[in-house]
Amino acid sequence: MFTGLIAETGTIVGFEKKSGAARLRVTAPTLATQLRTGDSIAVSGVCLTALAITPTGFEADLLDETLRRTSLESLAPGSSVNLELPTPAGTPLGGHVVQGHVDGIGRLTSLTAVTMGPESETDWLLKLTAPAALARYIVEKGSLGVNGISLTVAAVERVEHGQVLVTIAIIPHTYAVTNLHTLQPGDPINLEVDVLAKYAEQRAQAPKSETITELSLIGMGF
Repeated sequence: MFTGLIAETGTIVGFEKKSGAARLRVTAPTLATQLRTGDSIAVSGVCLTALAITPTGFEADLLDETLRRTSLESLAPGSSVNLELPTPAGTPLGGHVVQGHVDGIGRLTSLTAVTMGPESETDWLLKLTAPAALARYIVEKGSLGVNGISLTVAAVERVEHGQVLVTIAIIPHTYAVTNLHTLQPGDPINLEVDVLAKYAEQRAQAPKSETITELSLIGMGF
């Protein structure tokens, strides 16, 4: 499990495509020293397995399913990626529950400054479009994983073809320590909705008899 608090931005130094897969190479001088072969690491919101670890970076294999469902296929050498290690048990949950399982690909619409002054003091307004299939999980003041970053939705507006336009306020710190400042309008963005919203939907759709049985078991201490 991750929390969407980015620990380091890495740089793609290699992207080798194979038949139905790819090998990604990333520089991560801060986090690489904490990795062991087989460890999980979130790369712009995608949970991957660290391989071929060096003091300054790691490699990871991407299967066709990952390439198809995420924005990682669009990466090129020099691209910046957000990195986060799993959250140890007992650690305060600073963001929200992030699994590293991308639900869909959004597109950056704009990222504009809303205050004037030095970049370290400038607030930003990020707007992105999200697929129609995710619209029911994205709500005002709810959590949304954006390239692995735990962010709070400021506003949601329905647009054409069932898509939604999502507005998010970005503080100077988040702008500086993530890859958001490297993105351009139209760039793909990995989106992960709050898993609690999925469970709530499943419970709401469950037959009434199942819900009653479940509540009875809870009341009996099971």
